[in-house]
Amino acid sequence: MSIVCATNFSDAARRASDVAAELARKAGVPLLLAHVLNPNSARAFGQALSRAAEAALTDEQKRLERLGAKVEWVLLTGEPEREVANLARVRGASLVVAASPTHEAPFLGVGGTVDRLAQALDAPLLAVHDARPLESWVRGERPLKVLLGVDHSLPFEAARDWVRGLRAFGAVEVLGGRVVWPDTEYRRLGLARPVEFTEVTPELHAVLKRETEALLGPLAESGRPPRVFVQPGFGRIADSLVELAEREAVDLLVVGTHHRRALGRMWSVSHHALRLATMSVACVPSQAVPTGADAPLPTFHDVLVATDFSETGDRAVAHACGLVSPGGTVHLVHVAENDQALEAQKRQLEALIPREAEATGRRVRVEVLVGGKDVVTPLTQAAERYSVDALVLGTHGRTGLKRAVLGSVAQAVLARTERPVLLVRPPSA
Repeated sequence: MSIVCATNFSDAARRASDVAAELARKAGVPLLLAHVLNPNSARAFGQALSRAAEAALTDEQKRLERLGAKVEWVLLTGEPEREVANLARVRGASLVVAASPTHEAPFLGVGGTVDRLAQALDAPLLAVHDARPLESWVRGERPLKVLLGVDHSLPFEAARDWVRGLRAFGAVEVLGGRVVWPDTEYRRLGLARPVEFTEVTPELHAVLKRETEALLGPLAESGRPPRVFVQPGFGRIADSLVELAEREAVDLLVVGTHHRRALGRMWSVSHHALRLATMSVACVPSQAVPTGADAPLPTFHDVLVATDFSETGDRAVAHACGLVSPGGTVHLVHVAENDQALEAQKRQLEALIPREAEATGRRVRVEVLVGGKDVVTPLTQAAERYSVDALVLGTHGRTGLKRAVLGSVAQAVLARTERPVLLVRPPSA
């Protein structure tokens, strides 16, 4: 493992190199200092340009080694983002550090080297805007105040895990920032819309706050989740996140990146955050999520199980209770066609709660949802409202023509949710 720092020998790049050296020293890994020559310049000036760049790299190496880091340098020729990304890949870099785009540059760095680098890397990119708080943090002089952009995505999970890893370098105060479009959230959660479509009702805010805290759960300290901010957005998400980061005076804004191309960058949070932020920015790609042997084991604290009061549906209840850990919650639901006999159906659900579940500290909450002929929408909306870790459904195991004629709730739920789904089949006769 190593840390790669891309430099063009500017004052901003020197400060970014200082941060990279401090991080490498603290992590006990080598720092690889890289400079990339423009191919046209290299052809025009030949060895003279190479020797000048090598001398500058050697001077930087000596300067950074005085900070206590073990430093190597590499001189490359080509497109900077491709060369640095390939170097980071070959050397197994855990982080790439560069200076933030300068606001004196045309178009504020749109399509510039730092932006292209963020889209090319498989490793996180730290674009250093103000080096002082980062250096003080690594030296143990102060905590680092971080704002993490929150959403439902794999890049967010990668960014969250990366932020958790920052605590190995020093104390970190984490804030969670989530920007939402209210109308979309009312539909997703199945909540009543207010007259004003931009309004965030207390009920919606409470659900989103609870959901955001659950997403940030792995970053909780002493059982307390990070402080979260949920706010409506009516334009680019990055604008709202940068505004929030400035208002809270954070040292570092962390966002996940989808590696969008061409016109997709118009909606890229990382692209615009790098361009607009007045603080350092870290862009973490989805490739940084641990996989295979390094992947953490998932835990199931909240699970939703639905039954239609059939034998197979009722069997799913016990499986749901066994899936959650002690102290967890099972949301046991039934979808009724109308609002008649709801209390009787609720008592029917309560009768399905396994005695062993409550005896082992597993909470079971029952609810009858009204959905008419549509069973799937109330189920998926409830799963979103409760921020469950998984859904459990009984399936009759129909295949072929029978499934096509009768339909399959389980199949429809699988198509409508991104959450894990456990299907409980009936025992063979």
